[in-house]
Amino acid sequence: MTNDLIAKAAIDQRLAEIITPVIEDMGFELVRVRLMSGKSTTLQVMADRPDGGIEVDDCAQISTAIGAVLDVEDPILDEYALEVSSPGIDRPLTRLKDFEAFEGYEAKIETADMIDGRRRFKGELAGVEGDEVLINLDEGTVGLKFDWLSDAKLVLTDELITEMLRQRKASGAIDEDNFDELQTEDGSDEGED
Repeated sequence: MTNDLIAKAAIDQRLAEIITPVIEDMGFELVRVRLMSGKSTTLQVMADRPDGGIEVDDCAQISTAIGAVLDVEDPILDEYALEVSSPGIDRPLTRLKDFEAFEGYEAKIETADMIDGRRRFKGELAGVEGDEVLINLDEGTVGLKFDWLSDAKLVLTDELITEMLRQRKASGAIDEDNFDELQTEDGSDEGED
C-alpha cells in the first residue's frame, strides 16, 4: 500500500512503485515523489538513508539509476526534468516512523478534512500511538490518525538546525574546523550550491 503523503496523485503512486525498488536496492528510502506540471514538467524525488545523512553524490547516483528505469518503463508522457534531493532540514514527514523519529520537534500538520473545526495543527511532535500521530498543542495533546493527514513537515527552528548539524558532524559529513561557523550561519548547513 502506497501512503498518499509519499505519493499523492495516481501518477505519483505509479512512479513510487517503479522508483521504490531501485532506491531500496541502493540502500536508500523514498521520502516523497511529486510530478509537478507547469510550463515544464518536473519529477521531484526526495530520498534519504534509513538513518539520515544523504549526500549530493548519493542523489546523483539515484538520479542516474531512476532515469534508466524510467526510460524503460516510460510512465510520463511529457518531456520532464528529474530532480533528486535530500529531504532538507525542514523536511516533509511522510511516513509514520518520521513522526516517531522527530518526536520533540515542532511540526506543521494539515488534515484532509476538518478535525474539531480545523485542518491545520502546529505544535511539538509527541510520538506515535498505534496509527495516530500525537502533537502537543496549546490546549493539550491531540492524536491525529495518520490516514487523516494531507501534509506534514518539520518547522525550521534553531533547535532542529543544531541537532541536524550535530548529526552531520557525528557522521563525518562536517569536519571539526568549520562546525562552529556553520552553526552561526542563517539556517543553512550546506557550504555549496
